[in-house]
Amino acid sequence: MLGSSVPDHALIRARGLVKRFGEFTAVDGIDFELGRGEAFGFLGPNGAGKSSTMRMIGCVSPPTAGELTILGMDPVADGSAIRARLGVVPQEDTLDVELTVRENLLVYGRYFGLARSVIAERAARLLEFVQLSERATDQVEPLSGGLKRRLTIARSLINDPEILLLDEPTTGLDPQARHAVWDRLFRLKQQGVTLVLTTHYMDEAEQLCDRLVVMDAGKIAAEGSPRTLIERYSTPEVLELRFDPDEHEQAAEKLADVPAQRQEVLADRVLLYVTDGDAALATVRGLGLQPRTSLVRRSTLEDVFLRLTGRRLED
Repeated sequence: MLGSSVPDHALIRARGLVKRFGEFTAVDGIDFELGRGEAFGFLGPNGAGKSSTMRMIGCVSPPTAGELTILGMDPVADGSAIRARLGVVPQEDTLDVELTVRENLLVYGRYFGLARSVIAERAARLLEFVQLSERATDQVEPLSGGLKRRLTIARSLINDPEILLLDEPTTGLDPQARHAVWDRLFRLKQQGVTLVLTTHYMDEAEQLCDRLVVMDAGKIAAEGSPRTLIERYSTPEVLELRFDPDEHEQAAEKLADVPAQRQEVLADRVLLYVTDGDAALATVRGLGLQPRTSLVRRSTLEDVFLRLTGRRLED
C-alpha cells in the first residue's frame, strides 16, 4: 500500500466538525481522530449523522464549520488530491450492470489515470482477493447482492488507497454474505489499510472495529474500543425475559424486586442487566414469575446504545 509520504500522526482529525442542511444540523460539533492501520467505526441509527460525516471525509460534502484534516490536507482546498488516495464503498452499489465483472474494474481504474497494464494487473489481483476470479467475464446484473458488494469493494481498491471508506457495507445482505464481506475487510486491515465504516449493526462493529464512536442526533455519545464501551456502559451479562402479552406489564413491575444494575422494558421483552444471569433467573422464578422464554447472554454494543440513547439501534 501507499503511504510512506504521510507522517505517523492522525490520518484523519476532526475538531468541532459541523454539517448543516438549511436549518437542520446533521453533524453537531464532533471531535475524533484515527491513525494509520486502524479500523474506525461510526455506530448509530439512521439519521444519527454517520453518512453526513463520511461524505465530509470523502471530500464530496464540505463542512459547515469546524476543522477537518485528511492525510494532512484540507478537504475543501485539496479535495482532488485526497480523493486520489481514498477508496469509497458507498451505501448503494453503483456498479455498471451492463459491463462484466472485470470490465467494471478496468473502466474505474481509468478514472485515476492509471496505465492499462497496471489496471489489468490490479484487477486480476483484486478479483482473486474478493474471490470473484471465476466470475470475471460474467455480467454484473444477475450477480447476488453479496457478490456485487464484494465487487464494489474490489473496485474501491483499484487505486491502491490508503484509507477505505465503507458506508453501511453489508446492509441488505444475508448472514453468509455479510460474513464473506467481513472476512475480506479483516484481511485488508491485516494488510495495513485504514478502514473507516458506518454501520447500524452492532455485531459488525464488534467484529471489525478497533475503535468506534457512538453517534446520536449528530453528536458523539461515547468513544472507545467495543470491549471498553461494553465494560463502561453495560454489565457482563443480560437476562432477556419474554412473557405472554397480557402478563408483560405486570411482570415488568414485579421484576423491579430482582437485583440488577438496570432494567429496560421493551415492547416485546424485559432486559435485566446483571453480573450473573443464571442467578438472576433463579431469583425471577423465586418470585413466582414464569417467563415464556428466557435467555442469558453477554452484553453487546446494542446494550451500550440503549443505555446511552434510550433506543435500540434499529429503531
